[in-house]
Amino acid sequence: MTATFKPTDSTILPTSWNFLDPVWQGNDRDIQQGLPHSQLAPTWQMLLLGDGSPTRHLQLLTGEPTEVDVIDMSTIGFDHDNAPASIEMVPGPRLRRQVWLRTSSGQRLAYATSWWEQSHVDDYLQNRSLPIWASLARLRTELYRDVKGICYGRSSVLEEAFEQSGPFWGRHYLFWHHGQPLTVIYEVFSPYLQKYLGEMQLHP
Repeated sequence: MTATFKPTDSTILPTSWNFLDPVWQGNDRDIQQGLPHSQLAPTWQMLLLGDGSPTRHLQLLTGEPTEVDVIDMSTIGFDHDNAPASIEMVPGPRLRRQVWLRTSSGQRLAYATSWWEQSHVDDYLQNRSLPIWASLARLRTELYRDVKGICYGRSSVLEEAFEQSGPFWGRHYLFWHHGQPLTVIYEVFSPYLQKYLGEMQLHP
């Protein structure tokens, strides 16, 4: 069952979110040119470095609708929240949303955190239990997905949640709408996706 959370006013910052402890981090050149296939297989690069919707890609891969379990909707004010530096481009006060992306049969495929301008979040996430892609598609919202970072790292919380051993591949990107920053999204993908995409690294 999908849980929906409403933000509450509080001077105490909410529970933190799950970011990777990096083993390796990419730079702008890595994002633009791509990585050696021995480091990250081409199919995985299409998922991580492409500008398409991950929820749409997951649905096409698994043949099941991609559903969302909302685990956190918290007001964070003007706090940086240990988020990627791109958060500074999203006007405050801000709201943080954390979700699991899973198949309709219950298999967790990805974890995502996003940061929104609090006063505008209801304009774009009218049904907060829907994936962001589905919400914005319903509104015919034109977007540009600007991938800002890629990371390979560890998280004991995500190992337990995915029931998969790390390290994991993750990325963060900035959504632009009408030339203005809309939201920053941080995503980590489960190695379970190797069932559809093949091994993450190709060995020379």
